[in-house]
Amino acid sequence: MESEQRRRRKRSAPAKPYSSGSQLFSLRSLALCLSFLVFLLFLSYSSSSDRGLSVSAASFRPVLSASTLSLLSSSAGNSVLDSLKHRPLSPSSAQPRVEDRVLFPDHVLLLVPDGVVLGRRRREEDLECVYRAPASNGSDRHAEAALSVDVYNEHRSIVRCPLPPANFSAARVDLRRRGAAAPAYGWERARSNRTGAAVRAWDRVVYEAELDGETAVVFAKGLNLRPHRRSNPAQFSCHFGWGKWDKDETSVRTTRAVSAAQEVIRCPLPRSIRSNPIKAQGVRVTIGLPSNFHTHGRSSVHVPMPSVARIYSPKGTSEEAGRKKMTTKHELCACTMVWNQAASLREWIMYHAWLGIDRWFIYDNNSDDAIKEVIGELNSRNYNVSRQSWPWIKTQEAGFSHCVLRARDECNWVGFFDVDEFFYFPFPSNPRRGLGIPGKGTLRAMVANFSSSSSIIAEIRTVCHSFGPSGLTSPPPRGVTVGYTCRLQQPERHKSIVRPDALDPTLLNEVHHFRLKEGFRYLNVPESIAVINHYKYQVWETFRTKFFRRVATYVADWREDQNKGSKDRAPGLGTEAIEPHNWRLQFCELWDTGLRDFVLANFAHPATSTMLPWERSSPSR
Repeated sequence: MESEQRRRRKRSAPAKPYSSGSQLFSLRSLALCLSFLVFLLFLSYSSSSDRGLSVSAASFRPVLSASTLSLLSSSAGNSVLDSLKHRPLSPSSAQPRVEDRVLFPDHVLLLVPDGVVLGRRRREEDLECVYRAPASNGSDRHAEAALSVDVYNEHRSIVRCPLPPANFSAARVDLRRRGAAAPAYGWERARSNRTGAAVRAWDRVVYEAELDGETAVVFAKGLNLRPHRRSNPAQFSCHFGWGKWDKDETSVRTTRAVSAAQEVIRCPLPRSIRSNPIKAQGVRVTIGLPSNFHTHGRSSVHVPMPSVARIYSPKGTSEEAGRKKMTTKHELCACTMVWNQAASLREWIMYHAWLGIDRWFIYDNNSDDAIKEVIGELNSRNYNVSRQSWPWIKTQEAGFSHCVLRARDECNWVGFFDVDEFFYFPFPSNPRRGLGIPGKGTLRAMVANFSSSSSIIAEIRTVCHSFGPSGLTSPPPRGVTVGYTCRLQQPERHKSIVRPDALDPTLLNEVHHFRLKEGFRYLNVPESIAVINHYKYQVWETFRTKFFRRVATYVADWREDQNKGSKDRAPGLGTEAIEPHNWRLQFCELWDTGLRDFVLANFAHPATSTMLPWERSSPSR
């Protein structure tokens, strides 16, 4: 009884001020501090271990810094974020990870993951290319500024580095942010082992892959297949790999090719990817060849080619994914490949947009001019232009095949022609064609009329007239359509507008036209309705750039002593970029001012009667 009363008195007794509360507060504060400290140490350790770092007792010395103290003493979430934000960079964050290296004749191309993240900087002056000697223990290093930085796609970026100096290896090129301290040799060695220090030759590599339904379309240099023809797909296979696929065969899935032509191989996706497309995110892809392929053998043993290609799930929130969700397609689009032709883009796009082209795909083949700024300016005026960085040289046909895959979900028809080629409608059309007097939207109307005349028409071909310098010695300031007015009398070649859904599964093309599916045919546009003015032989200052490199795969560079009589060369020119006598007067057999007069009549600014849209600094469309 007495003990029971004692217990009741204890329960009813008033609590002492600060005693239990302060103990509880102290315990909670201590627990919170310890938890944050353990959390920070865990982050430091896991970050190191995830990047292949070895942490020893000698090298791992936690330091309680001022930011750590502020973190422990603060209860606000913003203070935590601020503390983490100001932590010093680790070696891994100071040096972007290089996935792949490709050696080109004049530079080394580095492929870096997380293109969007790196793309936010997009400044070559922020990065340095770090070279190491083949037999170096890591101390023998050389650094040079990166040549350029570009976004390749939403998953990867590309960095172009100068060729390595003598006694340094292209296979041992890494990146670091300018001003970052060089990492310790142990970290550098672990990094090289993880990324597989190797360099691929540009002319023998699988360089790109795209998902297309339940198949993968794979692009490769070095197959040396016959141009402009289908090849036997039975001699090829596709290998899809996860993780360390080159060392672990259990992580590789193989399928047999179903089509092959030029540089493009198509294979079914492995069943595991078809049933779960998200598995395609970042999967490596390569092409398997018979072990005696280059000696024309038919070995059953397939050897995988070197590859830098990956496929990605089409699901995502990128701008490209958003475009593919469009319910209404553009009626007419255009695709081209360029190198340093930013100065020509404004006239070409503004003119053809007026004729009815809604959407533009520009494949940029290593330009180092102002192309990004020009495209940005055009988009600010509501011209729908996208730029695809395409670093692979001598791949115009493959690039056009790639463009078909990108444009098919957005466009009913796609024109493939160059930025020095302009559609022209020389005479008022037959009223039964429904075109009337040439004017705004005429090109789109022509395509719609020809395509509606027959459901089997899948390609519309238009002949080209080649214009010469027309007596000029400097680029015409008002544009090529007004400046060049003298041409050769007979047409040369043609260019095509195609239906992407009606092309052969090989995506085979000769730049000028595509192979169509069985049951479809092409149509030649009469010259009385439309022609293309090809400003092929411009003033020497412009024309001489063609000697640098041709973009087409099967066309010899003009510096090579090959095919001197080809139509792809200028008649009478040798292999050196030396201006011939009277160049300004050559290729002039017929004065043709038709397009010049058409442009001045339809595009000249009403106020000045002379100013053209591409001449004005900030026109409104």
